[in-house]
Amino acid sequence: MQFGFQAVESVAAGFTLTSFKHLPASGGKRLHVYLEGDGRPWERGMFPAADPTTHASVILKLMALDPSPAFYLGRPCYNGHAGDQGCTQNLWTGARYGERVLRSMTQAIIDFCDEHGYRETVLIGHSGGGTLALLLAERLRQTVAVVTLAGNYDIDTWADHHGYQRLSESLNPATRNDTGISEWHLLGKRDSNIPPDLFQEALQRRRNSHVQVVDADHSQGWQAIWPQMLQRLEQLR
Repeated sequence: MQFGFQAVESVAAGFTLTSFKHLPASGGKRLHVYLEGDGRPWERGMFPAADPTTHASVILKLMALDPSPAFYLGRPCYNGHAGDQGCTQNLWTGARYGERVLRSMTQAIIDFCDEHGYRETVLIGHSGGGTLALLLAERLRQTVAVVTLAGNYDIDTWADHHGYQRLSESLNPATRNDTGISEWHLLGKRDSNIPPDLFQEALQRRRNSHVQVVDADHSQGWQAIWPQMLQRLEQLR
């Protein structure tokens, strides 16, 4: 149990995912799907981690502020599943945004919406969760909006900026078709991991995209601005 949320275990495309839900009875038919960052894929930046699960969630704290129906979707091999059959370290390093991960998460969202009767989804992702939000939106016709916070929009540009090896087995949102749905991209002005100048111009060129630089670093400051963002999402109804 996290923040009073109810844990959900689901099997999707061969992986077991541990997620959390908060579903108020009067919440309507739109679901906010929260997507965590990459956690700890590497140890000391050199060795693949034995367990990539984050130790300090940003996105769960934001979900706790949200009165709407909300679903924190776990990733394959995260949240205690790193040792599951089919899990390899590649799925949280070079292929963390790859086809197998996306197929599983897409199926989990579809199944959850079918089970609970949600017809629309808003995808909300922090850091690498923002990468996944943009990639999942292509596959989920019910998506009405995407929100990224310190999102890694162009994974090649990001890797080159930091001198990291490129994630060669992952899909890159910057090279995909623009869906044209409503997008909000929030960038932290004190963020050294995803500095605003890295993606701001490219994000502003996307159709129906709203880009804002806020007073935050990569992991701190997001709770203060989140109620305002939730009000914007409410106006989409």
